[in-house]
Amino acid sequence: MIQDSLLILLALFPGLLICWYIYHLDKYEKESRLNLAITFVLGLLVTYPVMRLESWASHAGWDDPSHLGVTLVSSFIVVALTEEAAKFLLLLAYPYPRKFFNEPMDGIVYAVMISMGFATLENILYAGKFGFGTTILRAFTAVPAHASFAIIMGYFVGQSKFAAAGRASRRLLALGLVVPVGIHGVYDFFILQEAYEELMVLALIILGASIYLARQLIIDQQERSPFRDE
Repeated sequence: MIQDSLLILLALFPGLLICWYIYHLDKYEKESRLNLAITFVLGLLVTYPVMRLESWASHAGWDDPSHLGVTLVSSFIVVALTEEAAKFLLLLAYPYPRKFFNEPMDGIVYAVMISMGFATLENILYAGKFGFGTTILRAFTAVPAHASFAIIMGYFVGQSKFAAAGRASRRLLALGLVVPVGIHGVYDFFILQEAYEELMVLALIILGASIYLARQLIIDQQERSPFRDE
């Protein structure tokens, strides 16, 4: 029982830590903790149906790492598009149209809350199935990856709400889905090629580059905040 409790705490910790970190990076106009909690819970709720869809695809044969075409479809469509589209739609459905979404940085904050809700439940499910080793590994790989993809998504979605022209807004919204799906797909493609150590190294390089890019985008949104001088 104690071991199971420790495993759950270990699965919870990285996602909640990232939420705390992003909350404190939102320096100039803090979001309501209730709204943040709601978006986190929405991310939790969408996790199970997405994972069921991925499980169905796996049983249908879309997880064979020895077949290049199958791996591409699995990486970019089954996993990346399904997961990022679910988060994207939640972001547009709840925080995006509301008045409290009142600066571009909010796109990053709420996208991360949704993504960490998703990653946290996913982590708990993986922990129950694979144990401590996988849970620790995911704390340094999968969970930060989800956060990085969310920051990139939130950057474009946040910019889209405050774009002057409708056409520019639609283009930024499209980028808010396409870019995270592309990066997520490439990352998963290398991870799924588990027989090749070089490809695993490339996956980690992509993860590191994504985290660096995410950090630069946060800095950019902090500097653009309309509440900075208040």
